[in-house]
Amino acid sequence: MKKSLIALAVLAASGAAMAQSSVTLFGIVDTGISYVNKDAGGSNSHYGVGTSGNATSRLGLRGTEDLGGGLKAGFWLEGEIFGDNGNANGFNFRRESTVRLSGNFGEVRLGRETTPTFRTSLKYDVFGATGIGQFMGYKAWSAVPAAGIADADTIRKDNMLSYSTPNFNGFNANISYAFDENASGAGKSGRYFGGNVGYDNGPISATLAYGKLNLVGGDRDEIELGGSYNFGVAKLTGLAQQVKYKWDGAPSQKYNNYMIGVSAPVGGVGEVKAQYAYYDQKGNDTKAQQLSLGYVHNLSKRTALYGTVSYLKNNDNSVLGLKAKGVYDGNVLAGVNQTGVQVGIRHAF
Repeated sequence: MKKSLIALAVLAASGAAMAQSSVTLFGIVDTGISYVNKDAGGSNSHYGVGTSGNATSRLGLRGTEDLGGGLKAGFWLEGEIFGDNGNANGFNFRRESTVRLSGNFGEVRLGRETTPTFRTSLKYDVFGATGIGQFMGYKAWSAVPAAGIADADTIRKDNMLSYSTPNFNGFNANISYAFDENASGAGKSGRYFGGNVGYDNGPISATLAYGKLNLVGGDRDEIELGGSYNFGVAKLTGLAQQVKYKWDGAPSQKYNNYMIGVSAPVGGVGEVKAQYAYYDQKGNDTKAQQLSLGYVHNLSKRTALYGTVSYLKNNDNSVLGLKAKGVYDGNVLAGVNQTGVQVGIRHAF
């Protein structure tokens, strides 16, 4: 009888512990057909089945454990998947790989994740930073830092220590530092430091962000201010960004990028989106403009059909190209304009 009571007590304790922790499998599969004209050859068009036209296709695991007293431990593992070829190069967790500790003090994360500066762009881009309609302010504008610097576009960084504050009546903040893990005396290239402060309350949202990436022989500085207001019938968003390369003993290069967008619900099952972006590439002495229109039709809470069309106008010397993942993602000849179309289906689980 005593052994039975002990066994029941162990089972009860085990059940209580399991009830306080959870692991979730989640993901998105987004696959469609894309068309983009005028590639880097100047005349060839590209078309076919691609991925991530409306939302980045992904597969992930996330979990939390309640440690008591308001303290929680957790993890997040997330990798990109490609519906068009089934991850021909193999699956990894390069989208995010973090362990977390949270409580009344906020949250601390360790690992690879999005930078606080890119989160601002992602927050106000009505196309969710994916597909041919996305705002393209985040890229390695200068060809120099691409050599030997991982994640030169500062979208994500490895080896990052991040702290996010609790929400104080709508106010929030984040600060992050990514170690380069170079040997002592090898320089600081690859290190990233950034942060943001924001206000999100009701229909109003605003965020100010700053980040610095150490390069070989210089730095990449970026600062941006974004905001949105939800009128109910439509949501208006805007973003101003400056990316500046500061070189040792050489002139700096500056790139000012601006975006304004609007999204509106339609009939309770759909959403129309429009966005205009202006890329003032002072570092290349040129400019580009992008106009994108899209529609998403929700078949259910998890499944949607979508269509997007985008037009990119390049001035002389500008070589920006539309991004249609799995079909075309590159530059064009200087001064060549480009048009792209995407239609597809997105399913979340």
